[in-house]
Amino acid sequence: MEDDSAEIELLEQNLNKTHQISRRMISILTGLDARLVKLEKSILPLYTATQKLNQRSLNIDRALSKIDEVASSQEGIAAEEGLILRGPQPGQVEVYMDTLGRLNAAIAFKSSDADSWDTARLVETGAKKLTQLYTKLVAEGSSGSPPIAGLDFMPVMFPPSLLASLKPLVAFLRTLPVPSTHPSHPAAQAILTTLKEAQRGYADMRGTWNRKALETHAKRVIDRAETLDGVVAGKEFGTWVANLLRTAETEYTLLVDLAPLSSPSLLASTYDTLLTPLLQLFTDTNSSLTSLIKRSLHKYTFHALAAHSALASSQAQWEALLGRRGEGRKDTNELRDGTNTIKGVCLRSFPEFLADLKLAATGPGKGGEMGVGLVDFVVSTVQYLDKLPDVERAVGSVLHALGDGNWKMGDGKRVGKGQRTTTGEVSETVLIQHYVYDVISTTVTSVTAVSRTQRRGAFGSIFLLNNISYFHTRMLLKPAHPGLAEFLSKPTTDILASAFRTAKAGYFEANYSPLMQALSEDREKEKVGSSAWKAATKEKFTKFYDLLEEVGERHRMAKVLEEDEEARKAVGEEAVKLVVPSLQRFTQKQREKEFSKSQYLPTCKIADATMLSLLLTHFHYEQIHRSISSFLWKKWRNKFAVSTSDL
Repeated sequence: MEDDSAEIELLEQNLNKTHQISRRMISILTGLDARLVKLEKSILPLYTATQKLNQRSLNIDRALSKIDEVASSQEGIAAEEGLILRGPQPGQVEVYMDTLGRLNAAIAFKSSDADSWDTARLVETGAKKLTQLYTKLVAEGSSGSPPIAGLDFMPVMFPPSLLASLKPLVAFLRTLPVPSTHPSHPAAQAILTTLKEAQRGYADMRGTWNRKALETHAKRVIDRAETLDGVVAGKEFGTWVANLLRTAETEYTLLVDLAPLSSPSLLASTYDTLLTPLLQLFTDTNSSLTSLIKRSLHKYTFHALAAHSALASSQAQWEALLGRRGEGRKDTNELRDGTNTIKGVCLRSFPEFLADLKLAATGPGKGGEMGVGLVDFVVSTVQYLDKLPDVERAVGSVLHALGDGNWKMGDGKRVGKGQRTTTGEVSETVLIQHYVYDVISTTVTSVTAVSRTQRRGAFGSIFLLNNISYFHTRMLLKPAHPGLAEFLSKPTTDILASAFRTAKAGYFEANYSPLMQALSEDREKEKVGSSAWKAATKEKFTKFYDLLEEVGERHRMAKVLEEDEEARKAVGEEAVKLVVPSLQRFTQKQREKEFSKSQYLPTCKIADATMLSLLLTHFHYEQIHRSISSFLWKKWRNKFAVSTSDL
């Protein structure tokens, strides 16, 4: 037992020693850990600084390597200088641009300012050589004779082969140093000046070339305007303006691709320079056309209206195009100015046309003899109105600017209840209807006044019928333009119909009333059993047929409705219906009296047939009718004269 207790006590002592050793080891390790933490905190900033130093060392090594590489490339600069000074040779443009690019990049690594200036001057020289090549290629594409395709305009396209050579050259020129991209480059300002001159030269050459291409067609438009119909000539002018706008649009697209300096402000100023010759050509052409129109406004009225319509339709495209010239030129619009000039001429044309129609009543022939054919101002008025639908837009616009009724130069002003509505309240179509009404009413008034100046009223009535019938037919029955009906309001058609009825009634009154009056009753001499009734009957027959011969002779000299077979036939039939029944009633009355027992009753029937034949002769002009009528009348007159001599 004592042994076991001793062992247990020994074990306890060893255990206590072990615990003491463990506590001392833990204390030592804790202190060591604290020291390690302190050491780590002390070493960490040094480690971080070492990493940065290592990175800087790597960057320095790389920079030195690059400098060595660039420096080694400068060993052949003497040979490259010779290449630059010679300029780009055929087939070596790419090599030239690569060499110039390397020289430009080397300026940043020159060790002294002197070396930098020498290289910069070499780069400037190379830039000038390339811009000279650029100008040469542009000049080749903007020289020679423009293509001509007859009367049609052929756009002048830049040669594709030259375009293929220019595009890579322009792309390189845009990389050259200028103050906006390389402010510290020694040659930046000089290179910018060189590029500006080259770009200005491009604009001058392209503008002059396109003017040359358009100028030939501009002269043709003006030369042909004197002989062409006004609407056609105006449309030709509008086509030429459209070609000019299309050319300007094409040139802007080409400028964007080929301009060495592509900043918006420089593009705008360059485009303005390019457009200057084209705009000057437009101004000159518009002035020539305006001068032609002003020489004879009555003759060239529709040249002005058609040109105004063409210019007005191009205004939106023109303004969009001119907006690319920059902020400083927004207030300048050559097409608008040209349109206003043409519009001023158009504003004059409407009052002057009405004034000419009024003056026609006092023109040549007043108080003297004149023909019975169509008078010039009636024919010209019909032609004028036939063309109005073709330029409806221009006519409506100009009349709207002129004001409702102002084309009558004061006569159109109305006071009180009859005053017209203001222009703003009236559509352009209604304005045209008002104007057409005034034209037609003035024409009718003038032609009526001219007919009254005839010394012989019968000829005046034929003159009036011929002109009013032609006017009535061409306006209402057979208009040359289907759109004319839209401009004929109810009052206009009424005045035309009334004028035609009045003219026809006047014609019948002047030519056939004497025939009917010759057969009128004479109460004193027509008493049954009177010895004078046979003589009176003979006198009436003789007077009637003398007047009939006079009417026939008059109609052989003064043709009635010569150009309108249908109308002439209708008027002839009305004349027969007017006169023949009077003759028939007269002969019937004589048959009911003692004259019915006379042997001359058959001759009255012959006379009726003769009358009908003669009246139809006046309107058909057939020689055989005239011969038969003359023969029958002479035969009847001779028989009647012999028989009445025995009374």
